[in-house]
Amino acid sequence: ENLLIFFPQHKPHSSSINVGIVNGTEAEPHSRPYMVSLQENGKHECGGFLVSENFVMSAAHCWKNGVNLTVVIGAHDLDNYNYFRIPVKFYHVYPGYRRLKNDIMLLQLEKPVQRSRTVEWIAIPKTNKDVEANTICSVAGWGKIAFEGPYSSRLLEADVSVIETETCKRDWGNYFSESNMMCAGSGRGFCQGDSGGPLVCNNIAVGIVSFFENGNCFLTIFPEHLKMTMCDSTK
Repeated sequence: ENLLIFFPQHKPHSSSINVGIVNGTEAEPHSRPYMVSLQENGKHECGGFLVSENFVMSAAHCWKNGVNLTVVIGAHDLDNYNYFRIPVKFYHVYPGYRRLKNDIMLLQLEKPVQRSRTVEWIAIPKTNKDVEANTICSVAGWGKIAFEGPYSSRLLEADVSVIETETCKRDWGNYFSESNMMCAGSGRGFCQGDSGGPLVCNNIAVGIVSFFENGNCFLTIFPEHLKMTMCDSTK
């Protein structure tokens, strides 16, 4: 399934990709050691998260064929350069990816990472159990802190609440597919710059940031139940 964060007072008219934290707070440094920054030519483009010593999970739209991305791990403040940079060996894009559908990608690292205080991978779902409505989850990233606003050099985080399916269907219309989407929101969320980051519920990454409504940084879609066909290679 996918997961959609939204702000219930607004209804979608168009969508955008690449999103970042809005109305969040600075995360405790290295409290989310699974978070990574995907960069092109030294510039932050998307978020992602470690799922094993060899693999990072992110959104498929974060990579364009022919572009070389670098994975930055162990970072909190992207301006202080106290982190590691690892090239990507291979890009595993989910076979069913179609822009806003199945927006999932695994990045195979050139070399394995070592666990440390600042580097760790996060668990992913073992089954397709739905996340219940009103569950409090969290999102994090280095993206813009407002629509067309500045990027954050420091990792920001925000809590969001899972919303009832019927509300998602009403507010998102044709954007919402009950069979593969769900919603969450709270007046906080993502904006430009941090697609690919995880939705974390009970210390498990259950979704990937994919897109939001144009001009409304509270709306985000996640591929939720991460496909075991891709995740098998991370074991």
